Formats: sequence, C-alpha cells, structure tokens
Amino acid sequence: MNWRSWGGIAALIAAIIGAATLNQTMPKMAVFWLFGLGFGFIMQRSRFCFASAFRNLILLRDGRVMKGILAGLAVATVGFALVMYDLVPKNLDLVLFPINSYVLPLGPYLLLAGVLFGLGMVVAGSCISGTLYRIGEGYITALVALGGILVGYGLLFHSWNWWWQSHISLQPYVWLPHSLGWAGAILLTLAVLAISYLLIRWWESGVKAAAKSDHVVPKTATLRHKLGSLRRAVLVKSWPIILAGVILGLLNTFEYRFERPWGITGEVGRWATGLFSLIQIPPPEITTMPGPCGVSTSASGLLVWGLMINGGIIFGSFIAALLAGEFKLRLPRQKRRYLQPFVGGLFMGYGAGLASGCTVGGFFSAVPSLGLNGLVFGVALAIGAFIGVQVIKRIK
Repeated sequence: MNWRSWGGIAALIAAIIGAATLNQTMPKMAVFWLFGLGFGFIMQRSRFCFASAFRNLILLRDGRVMKGILAGLAVATVGFALVMYDLVPKNLDLVLFPINSYVLPLGPYLLLAGVLFGLGMVVAGSCISGTLYRIGEGYITALVALGGILVGYGLLFHSWNWWWQSHISLQPYVWLPHSLGWAGAILLTLAVLAISYLLIRWWESGVKAAAKSDHVVPKTATLRHKLGSLRRAVLVKSWPIILAGVILGLLNTFEYRFERPWGITGEVGRWATGLFSLIQIPPPEITTMPGPCGVSTSASGLLVWGLMINGGIIFGSFIAALLAGEFKLRLPRQKRRYLQPFVGGLFMGYGAGLASGCTVGGFFSAVPSLGLNGLVFGVALAIGAFIGVQVIKRIK
C-alpha cells in the first residue's frame, strides 16, 4: 500500500474516534457527523454531482448522472412520505406542511434563484455539495468556488429583507397532499420522475453508448483475488451512479427520520456570516421564514448539525479519495480558471440564499417533501444550466 492508502486508513480511524468522542457528550451531533461522512464518501466514489448531471445532459447528451439523481429522488419520495405520514395529523388541513420538510413559498423568485444557481454551478464546475466533496479531493478551485459562494451569500443578506417583505412572504406554500391527498401527491411526483427518465433516454438515443468494461473475476479465482477485486470495486473503481443515487436517497430518508432532511446551505450561510463579521462587514438582522431552511444571520454554537453534515462531506470525500489513491492538490494551469469558479460561486451563493436551498435542500430534499417548489426549482436549475453551458462554450 502507498502513503495515500495508509493516510486513508488513518483518516477513517480519526473519523470513527471523532464520532465516538462526540457520542459521549453530543450523541445527536455524532449521528449527523456519520451522515455527513456517508454523503461525502458516496459522492466521491460515484462522482455524484448535480452540476455535472445537468451540464453533461445538455452539453454531451449524457444522462447517466441525472438518472442517478432521479433514482435517489424516487427512493426518497416514498421514504419521505412514510416519515411525513407519521408527523402530521390525519386531517391535513390542520398543518401548513410537515415539520422540518423542505416546503417553501412558491413564486417567481424561485425561478430566478434556480436560474442563477444553475448558471453558477455550470460555470463553477460544481454545485455546493460538489464543491464540498471536491475540497476533500484536493481541488484548489473548489476552495475558490466556496469563496465566491460565501460572497454571494453576503450580497444576498443585504437584500434579503427586501425580497422577503415585498415578495417571498406574500407567496403561497403549495404542499401537494393538501390538494391531491397522499396517494395523488406521491403518484404525481413519481410520474414526473418517470417521464423525466424517459425523456433522458430519448435525448441520449442519438449518442453511441460507452463501451462497458469486460473485466470479470475468473470462476477459478482465489479468495485473495476475490477480496482484492472486492476492495477495488468498493474503494478504487467508481460506483454505479444509480446505486449511489439509491443509497443517497435512503440516507436522506434516514436523516429525515432521525430529525431533518439533508440540507447544506443553512450552514454555508452561517460561514458567510462569520466571514463578513470577521472583516468588519457584519450582515444585517434579517427576517427568516418557518422551517429548517430559512435564511438566518444569527450566531449559534460551533458544533451544530450543519457543520457536522458539511464537515463530514469534506472529510468523507477526503477518506474516499485517499483510499482510492486519488487525493492530490490540484492547481489550475490557467490563471483565469481561478476567476471562473469564483464568479460561478457568486451566482450560486446568491441563488441558494434567495431560494433558501441549493440542489440538495431546494431540490433533492424538496421534491420528496412533496412541495411543488422542488419541481419548479428543478426546472429553473435546468434553464440556468442551459445558459451556463452556452457561457462555458464561449470561454473555453
């Protein structure tokens, strides 16, 4: 084994010790830390990234990653429904939406936010979750993109009260079970996902399929050979994207069952608050919305659930990259490659703050929450990604 493999083992042991230590005094934070590690590990091993999903589908007519996302959404839709059914009274008129779900006001602001985010993630080369796991792989440009995201959030903070008071607070919450019932809402969401899958298959039909690997384990292989093949399949080779999507959908469901769905941007907003306060430009006090994804600039303790999730994603990706022998510091060859992820991050930060969610909270957790906002945000992401593809075609 090389130094990366040993480093990966050491990092894995450190992560386990960290979880055990947290469990002594803050067991809930230990669980969130484990969720974060799982998200980061799986995304790194499968190259699961929302930005590449939209970009590759539009630019290359390659829908493999998008199919993985659809698989995760389908699994989480059923899982979330089971969780939410236990959280709300039988008379749905007594609740606006289930506690901690990602149901947000539905209005034109959401389309603008999605377009800005979709444009930004394609220009930057990764979404916010992708930025975090690429930091764990050693990408310097991912750190630059994160800087742009934080600045974008800072700009949003100074305009949020206007957005909230003049527009967002006036928009309705559309939780599909209110009008369609449980069965209707679930079936409609699954039907949209199925139609999306068929459209992707049609869009890909004109492209020659990639050759599949012909590597197989011989039937007469020794136990050592079989164990080596298993290690390579789990730690070295890229995981099947559909499998990764299913596992991420299950993890998202389990996290919601534990307390809340998977979300990223609330903690990123907290980082932005800390950054701007550090440079003596503190954000103003802002009005937030009910639910787990409302924008906030209020201070809180250091060890909070968002830090455990986001930090876990970075460290989980770091472990996976080391064990796969893929970790290394990656510097862009062209100086302009520093500007591109920063500008893209700027758009992402403002869009995520305006939507109170990114491709994770605003889409991957919002669609299974059965809020119409998740589907609308997904359409807006696609429009923004299309614009982003036209931009990168011109700057390459």
